[in-house]
Amino acid sequence: MTASVPFRFEAVGSYLRPQALREARRAFEAGAIDRDQLTAVEDEAITQLVTRQKEAGLCAFTDGEFRRSTWHLDFMWGFEGVSHRPTETGLPFVGEAALIDDTFLTGRLGYPAKGHPFVQHFAFIRQFEDADHVAKLTIPAPAQFLKQFDLPPAWPQTSRFYASREELTEDVVRLYRQFIAEAYAAGLRNLQLDDCTWGAFVDPKATTLFGCSEDGLADELEFYLQANNRAIADHPDDLAITSHVCRGNYHSTYFSTGAYDRVSSHLFARENVSALYLEFDDERSGGFAPLRHVSDDKRVVLGLITTKSPELESKEAIKARIAEAAQFVPLERLCLSPQCGFASCEVGNKLTEQEQWAKLALVRQIAEEVWGPQDA
Repeated sequence: MTASVPFRFEAVGSYLRPQALREARRAFEAGAIDRDQLTAVEDEAITQLVTRQKEAGLCAFTDGEFRRSTWHLDFMWGFEGVSHRPTETGLPFVGEAALIDDTFLTGRLGYPAKGHPFVQHFAFIRQFEDADHVAKLTIPAPAQFLKQFDLPPAWPQTSRFYASREELTEDVVRLYRQFIAEAYAAGLRNLQLDDCTWGAFVDPKATTLFGCSEDGLADELEFYLQANNRAIADHPDDLAITSHVCRGNYHSTYFSTGAYDRVSSHLFARENVSALYLEFDDERSGGFAPLRHVSDDKRVVLGLITTKSPELESKEAIKARIAEAAQFVPLERLCLSPQCGFASCEVGNKLTEQEQWAKLALVRQIAEEVWGPQDA
């Protein structure tokens, strides 16, 4: 099944949390129910979600990230040496602060003796795999993890435990290699790395974010590229590892803007993944010309359908954009998906569950009209 990953019709990973799950989460936080009771609600919601994904025609399914507060931070919290607290300011997204927990180091990074909780989460959805459907696990990319503790605002705290960025990187690489080994042993064959690092690089304020000059950005690009490649080096041949690139997705807002030109010769050409899920849903993403740098061994999943709005795109307009992209990457190496998940954080984007499934139905319709029925 992994030989077909990614499929012509894909979803990025997260889905709007159903009302019963939201209520259970609030009850747990208030102390009205215990962890086992919350897990039971999560299990039921995920079971229903997997069924719905299969009915929607998706060959790769996820748990919707239903056990997480955010798409990335919960993964970090699963390691030793990482702590968090409710934010006082949030992150400055366009038009709204993203109120996600401040996350920081309280010691050197370590792998949990009982294993990472995300492997346990994957074990639950693996039971739903069959000959036509494969479970996908989404986690933040190594660069995303590293950036959380490496950027200038975080370094005063991080430097209490690490003497240099290189020392920190060694531990991040080690943890990812341990995680991939544990997850593979649990049956994982489809791993997606979610990465806003590249979206930050293309933004006009990149030099401020990374604390360097314009000339220094080239060194930073290489630094984060090598962190990703080192962390996934020598992974098993039958484990598909892909990368999803984003410019921020919180309550239908975004963090950064900019075309891929600044990063394409690094990311598209030299990141050692089998496919790239790329955001192309509006003018913030620029044109398709940077796709000329995509190496011949990669497929590209075009994120042409937005999850930030309930309005359905024109099928003909999306087909025309696929044809444009095919001028740079052959059509047989292209796939289609929404540009991001529907709920990168618990708050979710500004659309209903019904509108969410209508978006996915549109992706499927277009994919089948362009490439034919999805193999399953």
